[in-house]
Amino acid sequence: MGIEIPVRVVIADDHDMVRSSIALCLKTFDDLELVGEATNGREALRLCAELEPDVVLMDMEMPEMDGVAATRAIVQLRPEVKVIALASLGDQLMVQEALQAGAARSIPKSASIDALAEAIRASCEREDADPNSRLCRVQ
Repeated sequence: MGIEIPVRVVIADDHDMVRSSIALCLKTFDDLELVGEATNGREALRLCAELEPDVVLMDMEMPEMDGVAATRAIVQLRPEVKVIALASLGDQLMVQEALQAGAARSIPKSASIDALAEAIRASCEREDADPNSRLCRVQ
């Protein structure tokens, strides 16, 4: 049996409490690894280039560059990175725009941490995935 490589995750949210809470919860899962945190879309884009995450949890409303623009830029820069749009009540239009810009899926901020973990895992499990990709690869 192989060793599962953890899914590398970046959180992008301008609210410290949200980022810290998600970060703390992700540490309870052996197969998920938090590799970076961004306070805006521009930082998320920079972290994607530097850290090569598998998944970005993207807030929709942030300063400097919102989640839709950041999603579009990340998908163009690193199409292998899966973006999950984090949706607050009232963000539905932005979530639709993020999905159109290339986000893999969306999840409400009110979801349980287990649901978020499953969304992260599911976003990198595709039948047509490159077997040489680092995403959810088993070694």
